[in-house]
Amino acid sequence: MLKLFDLTLQINGFPMREAKAELQKIIAIPEENFSQFIEQKKTEIVNFHLKNNPFYKELAQVDSFENWSDLTILNKANLQKPLSERLSLGYSEKSVYINKTSGSSGHPFVFAKDKFCHALTWASNIYRFGWYGIDFNSSYQARFYGIPMDFIGSKKERIKDFLSHRYRFSIFDLSDEVLEDFLGHFKTKKFDYINGYTSSIVLFAKFLQKKKIVLKEICPTLKVCMVTSEMLFEVDKLLLEKQFGIPIVNEYGASELDLIAFQNPEGEWQVNSETLFVEILDENNQAVPNGTSGRIVITSLFNKAHPFIRYDIGDVGILGEKSTLKKPILEKLIGRTNDVALLPSGKKSPGLTFYYVTKSIIEDDGNVKEFVIKQTKIDQFEVDYVSEFELNTEQIEKINQAVALYLEPNLHFTFSRKKTLERSNRGKLKQFTSNL
Repeated sequence: MLKLFDLTLQINGFPMREAKAELQKIIAIPEENFSQFIEQKKTEIVNFHLKNNPFYKELAQVDSFENWSDLTILNKANLQKPLSERLSLGYSEKSVYINKTSGSSGHPFVFAKDKFCHALTWASNIYRFGWYGIDFNSSYQARFYGIPMDFIGSKKERIKDFLSHRYRFSIFDLSDEVLEDFLGHFKTKKFDYINGYTSSIVLFAKFLQKKKIVLKEICPTLKVCMVTSEMLFEVDKLLLEKQFGIPIVNEYGASELDLIAFQNPEGEWQVNSETLFVEILDENNQAVPNGTSGRIVITSLFNKAHPFIRYDIGDVGILGEKSTLKKPILEKLIGRTNDVALLPSGKKSPGLTFYYVTKSIIEDDGNVKEFVIKQTKIDQFEVDYVSEFELNTEQIEKINQAVALYLEPNLHFTFSRKKTLERSNRGKLKQFTSNL
């Protein structure tokens, strides 16, 4: 069969053969030699950027690399300047892969990868999806993603979808009529896997639950479902497994880097140690022991066009105690550092705590399809939700009691029922926002 996917990447100047060979070489390095490989790559990439990247040299304020833990932490605000000022010498905007981040962290920016680095990203994707028998050249994807609304942007995405062997379900309207139409496609198309934003795939599963349909029964070719870009809660994972009848794989990535962690067939969230070096740091930028939560800081070991060295991605997480350099395990992704609620008592609480508490009560009867929480004042929160029936006083009282118990008393919630929730221009749903 013609390997159209690989061929398209190759034609666009991404050296896929070399990248796949390099990845296999790295995978073959035994555990006992892996720290040597990581140290060598870290030194190489820092020295390269100190020598060839004026933007990084100015940021690092050192001439030569001596001590890793002394290197400056790079954050998203540092990157909000024209790309041309951030590229390494010898690279131009014409010779690199360029894209922009989704802005879900509140700091969108344009980034670049050199062609080999981007080919490695794809090689890493291909390798991990292969754990589940998925081949990008031949497996047919049901894609739950946003799509540009303008004519040219939309056509471009559709062509990319065709070449990448996928069918896109646009997620900007997820009413029952639209979901009924989605279902029709699963009855007639031989999809191998589902991939897309967590919140929209969960909504589809709730629709199937209401209709008492298991997706695998009407689309027997389905093998697996990969969810990405938004938190996957345990209760939602169970719902997806039940309504889809296939394994659910949790993916965590960042467009400017690579796949960061991907659930392996043993059910562990395995961190990509081949192309990235992932650290968990405290507020003083010191590495914390495994099993302790901290900021996720990532170094892209191969990107020469643009530095991502000790880059604070804006998330908080925990590496499991059994993690090794070759096989780090992400035990928990706690959420974004900027989604923190400040409470009257002075306590700081991850916004997702509210989401968990509220979710556990709201979702008992399946009436509420989805909701978001916004903090407007130190003690005031607004909950926008989509549901078949309005929440009753008993449910609201239950939520208030749970919030008082898990967080603190005297927090005030107002609830507004909406027809749809506002999503970003990419179709992502921001589950908690603080306006403070």
